[in-house]
Amino acid sequence: MKILIAGSSGLIGTALVSHLKANGHDVHTLVRRPARNGSEIQWNPASGHLDPSAVDGFDAVINLAGAGVGDKRWTAAYKQEILQSRVFTTTAIANAISASTHRPSVLINGSAIGFYGDRGAADIDETSAPADDFLAEVVKQWEAAAAPASASGARVVFARTGLVVSARGGAFGKLLPLFKLGLGGVIGSGKQYWPLISMTDEVRAIEFLLTHEVSGPVNLTAPQVPTNRDVTTSLASALKRPALLPVPGFALHIVLGEFAAGITGGAKVLPRVLESAGFVWQHPSVDDIVRAEVLGQS
Repeated sequence: MKILIAGSSGLIGTALVSHLKANGHDVHTLVRRPARNGSEIQWNPASGHLDPSAVDGFDAVINLAGAGVGDKRWTAAYKQEILQSRVFTTTAIANAISASTHRPSVLINGSAIGFYGDRGAADIDETSAPADDFLAEVVKQWEAAAAPASASGARVVFARTGLVVSARGGAFGKLLPLFKLGLGGVIGSGKQYWPLISMTDEVRAIEFLLTHEVSGPVNLTAPQVPTNRDVTTSLASALKRPALLPVPGFALHIVLGEFAAGITGGAKVLPRVLESAGFVWQHPSVDDIVRAEVLGQS
């Protein structure tokens, strides 16, 4: 397939580009800097506009662009950046698809399980209602911005991604040094569910969605949803380090501010659409994920 990717320089985007190229896809990327070769197309996502010719002739567009929710403290200004960086880019891409002459048949748009908020131990799937908080509002506006693409006839998928496990970055990239030093521990109560997915399965699931007739929200999480205590135990065991020091919730709030709620809370998010579509995980459990992504064992 001929695929155009926005957000290709991020943690998931970098892995996805490598994965798709290795599987023989013709991958092009949208970049903010001047294009360096024929596989790059320059754009200005902050403008909220993309020339329709940029997407013309592609089989699919994958949009992963957006400011990292855990990169900075949530000031009012950064919360606005989190929202606008997603809505503006999605609006630009969706409008370009709608206006293109030979439009892509599918748009896979980034999204997040933050849509569901803190839901305790209840089973949550793609039919569940949204939470009433900042991240849920971001996801609602983010997904709504893709409406022009679906109205034009493109199949639109919202990839509601869970906590992606990778030793190269993201939340787990920040946790690993602490666990390697024996300073890791249960966060908050430890009972909160952490819907994980290995980076390997994340990019495999996105590729799967390119060719399977699935549309709307799709939870990209592993089928076995661990608690934070399960994750802590698995990491400590794999790294052969103690995990004796619990991290109290109030301390996280002091350091992370409002974003800490996403770590001390959680939801048991199940990937029922992926399961129904026939996707098979390489790493269905937390131990599988830790062995593959942290220890590098297949």
